Amino acid sequence: MDLQELKYPIGIFEKPETITASQIENWIHTIQDFPRSITQLTKNLSKDSLAKTYRLDGWNIKQLVHHCADSHMHAFIRFKLALTENTPQIKPYFEDKWAELPDTASTPIEASLKLIEGLHLRWAILLKVLEPEDLERTYIHPEHGKQFTLAETIGMYDWHCRHHLAHIKNALNS
Repeated sequence: MDLQELKYPIGIFEKPETITASQIENWIHTIQDFPRSITQLTKNLSKDSLAKTYRLDGWNIKQLVHHCADSHMHAFIRFKLALTENTPQIKPYFEDKWAELPDTASTPIEASLKLIEGLHLRWAILLKVLEPEDLERTYIHPEHGKQFTLAETIGMYDWHCRHHLAHIKNALNS
């Protein structure tokens, strides 16, 4: 595989021109099932297996699990901000630096798996009750200099879940 395929094993997220209720439902299903999927892939992995990477200079499996917890916490908060404020500007974070912090290196993945389980339960409950007008609410991402709708963001996190599950599978198969 070339570097682009290793970085983006399922491709880059592409926002559909029109987002349907059926797509939203499927995306929510991915987000709801993510804790089970990532736990199944990572349960009982040895320290050596957790240190495997999906590509040269890529994150290892342990970092990927902790990154998903960090990233999805941010996403959940972005949803709540967009639902309670008018077009809030969110705060970005340096995910590469977060992946290098001591808690990532020192904390067993089980802590992040538990966090992901509870977070995704609450997130799925919230997503399932959103009305069409809620899905059109937006936030501003200053790094991208644009507004994102919550509908589009559900799709981005469906992609994010599947993207990192593919990274873990690739690392385990390398």
